[in-house]
Amino acid sequence: MKKVLCAASLGMALVFSAGVQAADKIALVNVAEVFQQLPAREAVAKQLDNEFKSRASELQRMESDLKTNIQKLQRDGSTMKASEREKLEKEVMAKRDDFAQKAQAFEQDNSRRQIEERNKILTRIQDAVKVVAGKEGYDLVLDANAAVYSASGKDITAEVMKQVK
Repeated sequence: MKKVLCAASLGMALVFSAGVQAADKIALVNVAEVFQQLPAREAVAKQLDNEFKSRASELQRMESDLKTNIQKLQRDGSTMKASEREKLEKEVMAKRDDFAQKAQAFEQDNSRRQIEERNKILTRIQDAVKVVAGKEGYDLVLDANAAVYSASGKDITAEVMKQVK
């Protein structure tokens, strides 16, 4: 019985010491901070603005025309001939439907492109984290925003930032 207790306590000591050693191999990185400070993020935002500028200005023009026609209909509708009013109402409805369809397509395309570009940047950050972790011998790297508490984790955000640039 004494041998079993001795073996069990030795096993527990090994398990706890392995856990302590593993804790030395944990690092933290603030991915959001790296993302925000990355110069490529601003370049991508400008690129996307340029990419969607013509469609956005077309939508603004369509919206302005639609508002003008609605105001005309509200202002002059009671004094117009019935046929003119019906024609203007049909025109307004057609423009409104066209505008809504184009606005929805614009939002979907813009959102899709933003997600694509964001994922490219996050992949670059993830690759940089892997390089830094490999160089410094970390077994585990956690996002600093996901960690509830860390007393011994080393913050490698600055090293990752240097690697990404």
